[in-house]
Amino acid sequence: MRKVMLTDTTLRDGSHSVSHQYSLEDMKKIAMALDEAGIDLIEIGHGDGLNGQSLNYGFAAHTDLEYVKAVAGVLKNAKLTVLLVPGIGLIEDLEAVREAGVKAVRVATHVTEADVAEQHIKAAKKMGLFTVGFLMMSHMASKEIILQEAQKMESYGADVVYVTDSAGAMLPDEVFEKVAYLKSHLKVPVGHHSHNNLGLAVANSVKAYEAGADYLDGSLIGLGAGAGNCPTEALVAVLERLDIPKNVDLYSIIDAGDKVLIPILEAHQKPLPRMNSDSLIIGYAGVYSSFMLHARNAANRFGVDARDVLIELGKKKAVGGQEDWIIEVAHQLANK
Repeated sequence: MRKVMLTDTTLRDGSHSVSHQYSLEDMKKIAMALDEAGIDLIEIGHGDGLNGQSLNYGFAAHTDLEYVKAVAGVLKNAKLTVLLVPGIGLIEDLEAVREAGVKAVRVATHVTEADVAEQHIKAAKKMGLFTVGFLMMSHMASKEIILQEAQKMESYGADVVYVTDSAGAMLPDEVFEKVAYLKSHLKVPVGHHSHNNLGLAVANSVKAYEAGADYLDGSLIGLGAGAGNCPTEALVAVLERLDIPKNVDLYSIIDAGDKVLIPILEAHQKPLPRMNSDSLIIGYAGVYSSFMLHARNAANRFGVDARDVLIELGKKKAVGGQEDWIIEVAHQLANK
């Protein structure tokens, strides 16, 4: 059977869960545990990627460069990885962290906007970085559209292209269909990143592997935005039960969560990730988790149910930057 490569995002996507307040020591301890467990790629930094610190996205305890320098010094095997969202992160930011020890970058765009990643992917390849094209909110596009965008990223030089379920909205058969379609048409490997809003993150990840994905993502105890990511240790356990080859040791990855991450979360007085009614409706509607507070405020203003607002936004395929639709949708629902 094919070996699967695992990327852990505890120190990037999981940063949302600690309001981006990991200390340098936190980062180093978690990264060392992940590296010792055999994780292939360890993604770190602000939850919104390079240069993500802002009033809109929140300020981290340290800069991207400080985090990278701290972690680069403790890794022995894993590729130190960052996320770059064009328009937030700059090529200059990527060059700075590359010089500090980053070995891989995931260039992330909305699923229909791969063209905005061209200069960033090409620049990353010139820097000698392992480069991943990361198509977010992939539930919002057909397999044909996703392939068109994936082929753009492939043509720019991406080493892998991801079908990314940012809202935790995809069902197993949908994951299989989209990953298999890309696998049959691309020359580069395919990856899958899942969120657990519908409780399907592990099942979807396994389904992605069955469809041909060679790269899968997780985070320790599922730490991440929304209901969290696919729990790395649960995914590793299932892969082991299925005799799917991987580099990660099960006991070591369980200990990384229990003995390293959980004490850090407790010190930060942060709750463990779990499914709740908010994350469930986000996954059901297929919208970003950041819409929840705005939808609640609009629902209270117009006397409607916030769940109806989110579902309508999902039908309209609203994405980040279209928060102005929330008021419009709530007003329309109030006048039905």
